[in-house]
Order: sequence, then structure tokens, then C-alpha cells
Amino acid sequence: MGPVRLELADIFRSHGEDYQKEHRLNTQQFKAMTDIQLCRTAALGGHVDVCDHGCGYMRISYNSCRNRNCPKCQGLQSSRWLEKRFERILPTQYFVVVVTFPHQLNPLILHNKEVLYNILFRAAAQSLLELAKDWERLQAQIGFTAILHTWNQDMRFHLRLHLVVTAGGFDRAQTRWIESHNKFLVPVKALSVKIRGKFVHHLKRAYDQGKILFHESIQDTEDPESFLGFVKRLYRNDWVVYSRQPFAQPKHVFAYLSRYTHRVAISNQRLVRMIDGSVTFLARDNQKPGNKRLVTVTAKEFIRRFLLHVLPAGFTKIRHCGLMAACNVRTKLEVARRLLQDERPETLESKPTSDPPKPPDTWQELFLHLSGIDLTLCPNCGKGRLLRQPLSILIQSGPMRPSQAFLDSS
Repeated sequence: MGPVRLELADIFRSHGEDYQKEHRLNTQQFKAMTDIQLCRTAALGGHVDVCDHGCGYMRISYNSCRNRNCPKCQGLQSSRWLEKRFERILPTQYFVVVVTFPHQLNPLILHNKEVLYNILFRAAAQSLLELAKDWERLQAQIGFTAILHTWNQDMRFHLRLHLVVTAGGFDRAQTRWIESHNKFLVPVKALSVKIRGKFVHHLKRAYDQGKILFHESIQDTEDPESFLGFVKRLYRNDWVVYSRQPFAQPKHVFAYLSRYTHRVAISNQRLVRMIDGSVTFLARDNQKPGNKRLVTVTAKEFIRRFLLHVLPAGFTKIRHCGLMAACNVRTKLEVARRLLQDERPETLESKPTSDPPKPPDTWQELFLHLSGIDLTLCPNCGKGRLLRQPLSILIQSGPMRPSQAFLDSS
């Protein structure tokens, strides 16, 4: 057997209890920490896969926690999301727009995650839809998918939205598709100003309605005069909006976006070691593109940074707007698809198959589809199929034989 890799669960098991003694966790943070520690352990139950060919091979698989903050449980979820997005892709180009919010908002947001995250989405979506509709060089109803991303490579709080936007949209009569010109969607400076204005408007409204909480480090901002001063300071800095030129193929842009859909603040693959109360992990070196650097922090600081990114219960971090909105999927989106197909009959990606392939039903089928590896085939004899049995079969079979193994699908 190879060396045992360090996992996030190991850090929580070793230092989570001490951290909880010194810090108050909310319900979702406590649940995330607990679930990750129990993920794919006997505590959650499991099953045994037994070869039906009689070679004696047995493989124990423990159940996953399915917590969206668990690094072990998100890989296949991301792939499933990507498969569904491919079903809704329009045969046109897409822009990637990244909206980065100023760091001075961080303390307020961290104490009001659900309220302010919703305001972030609303401000960005309204601004982009309105500007695309009103800007004289486009004047189109566009569609886009937006994803919330809250961390940087050091796991610090770094808030931004990634948006995949159609490079064009309907005209006002919804009878013609209007392409964006010269690989340019909308002016990012105007978009930045508009997003800032929308955000401040909704923030003031939430404050007037008593929806904003002021705790600890932001208590001195609670009174109306101080809050007004805080709002005015938001106008002093530009809000960074970046627009990337369209990808070569529509599918490429969603493959890019899937890196952010179900990823958590850090993966187990980036963890290097845990020694003497410190954790070392790998991070991208922005000063030397393509290289990695080592980051070492105390275990408690590591846990603190990770828990910053636990989302409120039921919060939707992936949202579809405009033509991509759920209410338009069967109506406007299909009309747009037909218009684009009529304009580009030679585009292979614009031709829907009459009998689309059936999506994988199980995670084993999806894994086979993605990797070409059949997890139901016995790895010992290569002939039998693995049949699922309850864990109680181990009590009857006695001590594990060399042909028995644990499945680590992390």
C-alpha cells in the first residue's frame, strides 16, 4: 500500500474539538465539520461489493456524507451539473465575466451572508440584463449562468461572481438573434458602475428594513450616520469587472465554469502535511505561473479559513438568469436555439440528435462515462461482476482475506 494521504477530515479530527472550544460555530459550520469527519467511515454505514464469479473478492464501501462542503463528495456532482448544462447550451459563443467585490465589504458580508449574497446576485444580474438591453450597440435579451466564489488560493475570503454570458441575444420582438460585435459584449466600466449602484441601492433598502445585523467588528457601523459614511466609502473605489473573450466552442466555457460549481475551499489533493499543530498545503503561485508554492498556517487558522466559506442552509450558489432562467428553458431558450440553428445549419453543435444519449443513472455509470473505468467489474479476476450486499455479510464471512479491499473513491 502507498502512503496514507492527509485529508481534511484528519485535520478536523485532530484539532476540531479544540477549535470549537475557542470559537462559536453556527449550525451549518458545525454540521459541515461533523459530516466531513464521518464521511466514508463505518459511522455512516455502507455496503459490500462481492464478485459473482466466485473468486472471493470483496470490496467495502462506506457511505458518503453528501455535504456540499466535503471535498470527497463534490467531484461527481460537478460532472452531473456539467452534463445537464450541455443539454441547454445554445450554439453561440459565450463570454466569461468576473465581478470582484471590494474587500471593505467582507466584514459586513461575513455577518450577513445570506442577505448580502442575494444582493450581490441581484445587483449583478439586473445590471447585466439592463445594460445588454439598453446599450445601443447590442440591445438584446441575453442569458447567463452565475456562480458565487468566495475564496482565493490561500483560503482567504475573496468574493466574486463568475458569469457565463451568451455573446448576443433576442431582439425586442424576439424574432431575431443579435450577435455581439468585435468580440465585445458590453462596456465593463459602465457595468462596474451599474453593479455598484444597484448593490448600494439594495443594501440601503435592506438596512432600512432591519435585515442587516451588526456584530463584533462592525458594531460601530450600525447607527444611521456611520452606515451612511460606510456607503459613501463604497463609491471611492472601482469595482473590478473583467470580461474574457469568447471560448472557441460553447462547451469549453461551461467546462471552465464547472471548476467552480461544486468545488470547496480546498481539496484533499492540495494538503501536504500536518505537524506540531500546523498545516501545510499547496497553492498556485501567481508570481510564477504554472508553479506551486507551500502555505503553512496553524491548524486552528486553517479551520477558521475553511469555515469562512460554508454557505447558509439551502443557499443557491449557482443561478441562471435571462434566457437561461428556469421559467424560460422550455420557451425563450428553445426559440433562441431554433433561430441560431436556422442561421448556422452547418454548425455541428447546433444540431440536436433525434435520440439523445440517456444520461447515466448511477454514479458508477457516470464514472465509467467520464473515466472509462468500470467499477462494477471485479478487479481481481476480471470476469465477474460486483454484486452489492449489506455490511452484515462481513460478520458471516469472518476475517478479511487478502483479496478484500476498501474502496477509496475520493
